[in-house]
Amino acid sequence: MSMIDATDKKILQVLQENARLSFREVAKKAQVSVVTVMHRVKALQEQRIITSYTILCDEEKLGYDIQAVINLRISKGKLFEVERSIAILPEVFALYDLTGEFDALVIAKFKSRKNLDAFLKRIQRFDFVERTQTSLVLNTIKEKPLALSDDRK
Repeated sequence: MSMIDATDKKILQVLQENARLSFREVAKKAQVSVVTVMHRVKALQEQRIITSYTILCDEEKLGYDIQAVINLRISKGKLFEVERSIAILPEVFALYDLTGEFDALVIAKFKSRKNLDAFLKRIQRFDFVERTQTSLVLNTIKEKPLALSDDRK
């Protein structure tokens, strides 16, 4: 596991706020030189700390009004096989392994109840899916990248 320092964290925080900034703009906001930003970003990419650059969209404005949280119980020994099949579905926003009563958690987004229904019926037909439990998200209170701390206590 690689260690990052306070300078790396400053650069990452600036990029999390706006990944479209130039290295010069990042340097100004992080209060370091442009060369430092260039080298640090390259190193963070090589270490796979920075894995991609993306945009965040307002999915509701794009018609995805329904978000579901789906717990899955999967037959022993088949977790990764089932997860690989589910992860490639376009509706899936996130997929996690769990401890506890369920084995996996899927977060998926849909344009309609009909789309949600079809999705649930599809994954319930997968071999080795023993049980699902679905909850609908009514409101999103917070959804953003992890805020990097200075690790001061």
